[in-house]
Amino acid sequence: MEAHVPLIKKGLSKGRMQQGADNLRLPIKDGTVHWKRTDGFRTKKDQSAPTYTHRSIMAPKQKAPCYVLGVGMTKFIKPRGKVDYTELGFEAGVKAMLDAQVNYDEMDTGVACYCYGDSTCGQRVFYQFGMTQIPIYNVNNNCSTGSTGLHLGRTMISGGMADAVLVVGFEKMFPGSLQSFFNDRANPTGTTAEMMRATRGITNAPGAAQMFGNAGREYMEKYGAKLEDFAEIARVNHEHSKRNPYSQFQDEYSLEQVMKATMIHEPLTKLQCCPTSDGGAAAVLVSQDFLDARPHLKDQAVLIAGQQLCTDAASLFSRSSIDLMGYEMTKTAAKAALTEAKVDVEDVKVVELHDCFSANEMIVIDALGLSEHGKAHEYVRNKGITYGGKRVVNPSGGLISKGHPLGATGLAQCAELVWHLRGWANNRLVDGTTAALQHNLGLGGAVVVTVYKRADGKKCAPVSSEEIGKKNGLGYNPAVEAKGFTKAQVDKVLSKTAKSEWALQDTQQKVEARF
Repeated sequence: MEAHVPLIKKGLSKGRMQQGADNLRLPIKDGTVHWKRTDGFRTKKDQSAPTYTHRSIMAPKQKAPCYVLGVGMTKFIKPRGKVDYTELGFEAGVKAMLDAQVNYDEMDTGVACYCYGDSTCGQRVFYQFGMTQIPIYNVNNNCSTGSTGLHLGRTMISGGMADAVLVVGFEKMFPGSLQSFFNDRANPTGTTAEMMRATRGITNAPGAAQMFGNAGREYMEKYGAKLEDFAEIARVNHEHSKRNPYSQFQDEYSLEQVMKATMIHEPLTKLQCCPTSDGGAAAVLVSQDFLDARPHLKDQAVLIAGQQLCTDAASLFSRSSIDLMGYEMTKTAAKAALTEAKVDVEDVKVVELHDCFSANEMIVIDALGLSEHGKAHEYVRNKGITYGGKRVVNPSGGLISKGHPLGATGLAQCAELVWHLRGWANNRLVDGTTAALQHNLGLGGAVVVTVYKRADGKKCAPVSSEEIGKKNGLGYNPAVEAKGFTKAQVDKVLSKTAKSEWALQDTQQKVEARF
């Protein structure tokens, strides 16, 4: 008996377009693949070979809903080699499970997100929670790693393969700009760098700053953005971060101070560039059945209403510096995620987007449709990205001020938006929010756009920190206080059936000592 895999077909030759995707199939016999037509049409020797078109990106058809039930994160700090990834992952994971009021024994699957580290760092972190023999996936997708982990977890839950997934992102980075460690093989972004060399040339500035700075230059040349517009983005992000207790930087700067900071690569000054960071963040994802069994937690559950992971389009190498930074994949992913969530971008009031540099925030505002095309700078000038404007972008302070520990970044964005939709971010809340959007991008490339809604369908309203502390597993409001946990609290979430003191070593003591 033959197994058939349908392909999407564009046509066989000029003037003769075949209808339907089932005309060409792959019969599989004894492990061998044979090409075979099924429509009775026989090709002639002088006809051109069949050509095919790729599937258009569409919103995935989810089988079941997926909710974020718990989130947690560490403070993001300057890399100094004082904290190991085992501690960062442990702290974030424990906080997320306490927030979700679950025990590790209830987790079906673990997803570890990191870029810098040896293989199976995920197991090293997760074994500290318990050695329950669940599947543990190690994910690396450059700067979009954390959101890629969320996407993987959601896919498993929506596909019925899991009821509860713990996603933990962590990164222990080196000081200074990003660097590659494998000089004996092709760099995955090497073709991107060569296109930059061919179009804009190479300078002594850090590579990422050049790439994103060049995209900013092109936006200036094409649409009329000014240096002040990029500086204003950074000024706003730094101002936002003073209300986020987890931010690496919490200093406020004037527009003049941002513009007069050390120039890295025009239009980017130092205060418009994200730092390298150490940090961790985590989320507990659950199914409808899991949530239904815990009705008392439904008011804190947040639905992943739409989500799309996209990679680069061929336009990446169109010789446009904007396209070279993944503009097209962001645009495609946003459209798909919003469509799946049944949300119009005009209804999104809170956004966490990938502002690794102010120039990227500018082009992402455009790609997401937050502004009219070519008018992102006007949107910024009209206070469209901060309180009192059309929406708030990066209330956490964004990567520029909060920090950017690669594997944790996407999960920290998730935590921020979950806290907003719950009403817990009461010192920086956009009251009445019904939908929030997350954008996390990595060169190389991949982007994940996620749309969140409250599970109960209500608008968010501020909840007092006192009330939050009484009912959650932490005893305080984690959205406004970067505090720790007690040994008794840790005991609540570590495995009751497969805890290993040998795997845990002295991590718990090290983490608790920092509090």
